[in-house]
Parts: sequence; C-alpha cells; structure tokens
Amino acid sequence: MSIEYLGLSSINGPLVILEGVMDASFEEIVEMKVDGRETKLGRIIQLDEDKAVIQVFENTANMSLSNTRTKLTGHPMEIPLSEDILGRVFNGLGQPIDGLGEIVSDIHRDVNGKPMNPVRREYPRNYIRTGISAIDGLTTLIRGQKLPIFSGNGLPHDQLAAQIVKQASLTSDSGQGDNEQFAVVFAAMGVKHDVAEFFRRTFEESGAAGHVVTYLNLANDPVAERIITPKVALTAAEYLAFDKGYHVLVILTDMTSYAEALREISSSKGEIPSRKGYPGYLYSELAALYERAGIIAGGGGSVTQIPILTMPGDDITHPIPDLTGYITEGQIVLDRSLHQQGIYPPINVLPSLSRLMKDSIGEGFTREDHQDVANQLFSAYAKVGEARALASVIGEDELSPVDKKYLAFGKAFENEFVGQDIFENRSIFETLDIGWKLLRMLPKDELDRIDTKILNKYYETSATQS
Repeated sequence: MSIEYLGLSSINGPLVILEGVMDASFEEIVEMKVDGRETKLGRIIQLDEDKAVIQVFENTANMSLSNTRTKLTGHPMEIPLSEDILGRVFNGLGQPIDGLGEIVSDIHRDVNGKPMNPVRREYPRNYIRTGISAIDGLTTLIRGQKLPIFSGNGLPHDQLAAQIVKQASLTSDSGQGDNEQFAVVFAAMGVKHDVAEFFRRTFEESGAAGHVVTYLNLANDPVAERIITPKVALTAAEYLAFDKGYHVLVILTDMTSYAEALREISSSKGEIPSRKGYPGYLYSELAALYERAGIIAGGGGSVTQIPILTMPGDDITHPIPDLTGYITEGQIVLDRSLHQQGIYPPINVLPSLSRLMKDSIGEGFTREDHQDVANQLFSAYAKVGEARALASVIGEDELSPVDKKYLAFGKAFENEFVGQDIFENRSIFETLDIGWKLLRMLPKDELDRIDTKILNKYYETSATQS
C-alpha cells in the first residue's frame, strides 16, 4: 500500500522538503499533486533521517506548504525504450513533444545508468567520419571516445554540432562500416527557442532526422530538468548501443548550462561552494556522464560522446573545461580570432588533440599516410606562428624566403584545410589530398615529420596531379 504525505515543510526555489518520510530511497521519483489537479514529478536528492529534500522537475510557483500531496513511487527515474525512439523529439525528461504519441515498450531503464565494468571495456578502434577536415584529419574522432568541443559565446558551435549530426557516418572511403547500424543521440540543454528550432529544422531538411533521437531542454524549462537531460540521452544511447548493436554518437550541448544548473541547485541546498561557486562534486558529476562512453566486449555497439561547452570569457582554465579536459581523451578548441576572419569552422588545431587517433588511423582504417600528414601539418602550422611573430617585429619583407613560404602556407591552411563550407562533406581522401597540396608549398627538406617512403610516394604524386 502506498502512503500519501500531506503538505510540505518548506519550499526553496526548485527544492521542497518533506518530513516524516518512511522507506524512501536516494534518487527515488515522487509524484506531487497540487490542489488535487496538477501532477508534478520530483526526485529525492537528499535524505536525513525522516526528512527528504525533493528536486521538483517543474515550476514550484503554484505550490504551497498545504496544497500538495506527495506519493513515493518506489523506483528511480525511468524512461521507456525501443527502436521507435529513432526519429523522435523529446523534452529533457524523455517525454515526447513531437505529437507522435508515447513510446510503448516493456523496457524501462533507470536514467542514472550502471557503471561500465572496466574489465569488459574494449579499447576504442575505428573512426567516425564527420566530413570536417580539421576533425577527421588532425583530431580524428574514434568510436567509443569522448572528445569535447571547447567553444565560447558567439562562436558557431551550434552550426558545427548540426553539421556533425548531418554528416557523421561509420562508412570509411574503403567501404568499412557499410553493414553496421549508426545512430545519433542529440541532447540540448538550456537552449533558446530559435536555436532548438534551428536544430529541428536542420535535421529534417538534411534527411538525417530518421536516425537521430533528439532531447530538448529549453531555456525557459525548469533548471532541475536540465540536470536530468544528459542522463536521459545517455540511457537511450546505451540501449541502442548495447541492446540493439548500434554505433551511437552522442552530442551534448551545452555542458556549461548543465554545470550552471548544478551550481544553482547546490546553492539552493545551502552547500559550501568550491571554485567559481560550483559545487565541489562538479568533477564527479561530469565524470559520471562522460564515462558512459565506450565499447563493451561482445556488445556489438559503441557509445561515442562529443560534449560541447562554452568557456566563460573564453577561459580554458575555467573549472568546466579544466575538469572536462581531465576526464576526456582530447579536445577540439574553437578560436575567436579565426571566427572574426570569417573562417568556418574556426578550429584552432594547435591546442586541439585526439589522444586515441594514433591507434585507429593509417593503413586499414583511413590511409597509410594519415599519421605522417597530421604530424607534419601540426609542425608546419606551429612554425607559422613563429614566422608571424617575427614578421610583426621586423616586417614581412625582412623575412627569409622559407619564413615567407610558411606565412603563405599558414594563410592557405586556415582558408583551405581548416575552412570549409557548412554544407561541404569531405571524404578522408579529400582531406589528406588537401593536406598534401598545402605541404607542397614548403620545400621538401622542411617536411621532416614524414617517412621517406611516404614522402616520395605522395609528395611527387601530388606534384604531378597539380
């Protein structure tokens, strides 16, 4: 027999306190009926003897200490799952908002997930092609990897996220991955209505919507919902990957909104703040999300994550990007100066890296020259910075002939390799061929990061083709 509790002890923003609670559990979902009419959901986030702190997923404005009846459900938050979620749009709690009805399924999963057994984890192999040269060529995304994008306010991370969703595929140019199932789970937290509409329209017009599951938490939605949204999205991704064998790419934007929601809830609970006012458990909360990426041996599928976060004040040492960098396997950094030059996507390749790409590119995965080309492009672009710094002191006319070539290379690299049209979907072969075209602008003896056999094969080949 379920017990219904009458009234509340206190209300503080999205948090309410209920006293006299028996047999309650941490993370348990509660149903709250206001004035006998409206039903709201909440979850228990803190227990102290017979006192429970409940986080309400909806607005508490119409709730009072006397007009609310609370009932414990006896289970944590769960969502129904089936392959019918593909092509659907849900709110941050996993409830359909596309007018196509509820998901009917016997399978319900706890959104908090279960820890992935480290012994059963497989090392990430094979890459996911995004069609974006700066990512595929230099910071290759590997299946099972977590590779965040560090952005800033006003930078085109929304457009980049939408382009990745449209273009991402398993299929390599050699046909590898043709018979494998691919899906994208897209979760947006705290986005404005026009941004949400941009994503929805872009997915539909591109024809990608059929293999995309979308979760939208809008800016005017409750803060408490924002904390649940990435958990709901990752639960759906794990179901598709480990139950149905899909290779799933999860895009989470914006993790800064998620962290700020954590900070707001923490402040309401009266917890002692840590760096920049964020709770001391921000690291563990982020890790609990990011570590839900990977490959389980024998599972058939994989979960790959691209979390997107906006760095307050473009500060890469801010707690959110700082802690994210500790947990994930690299990062893609967007640069404001490149954006101001009209370069899209404005990816700054020097601070960007993918720690897992070395074992999943090259012969058998992409092309034999991939690693060498990437190493040489990194090295050459680093020298471009040195040449530009020297030119700012002594003037470009006083530079050596080699330094002048590096300046020309740098401009071409930013415009032709990093820069591409928002609708341009490049194959890995096209990306590497562009790399060779640019490297030919430099003297052959400057290309000291490329194996001699590969250099002789591709440097001369590209020379002949041009």
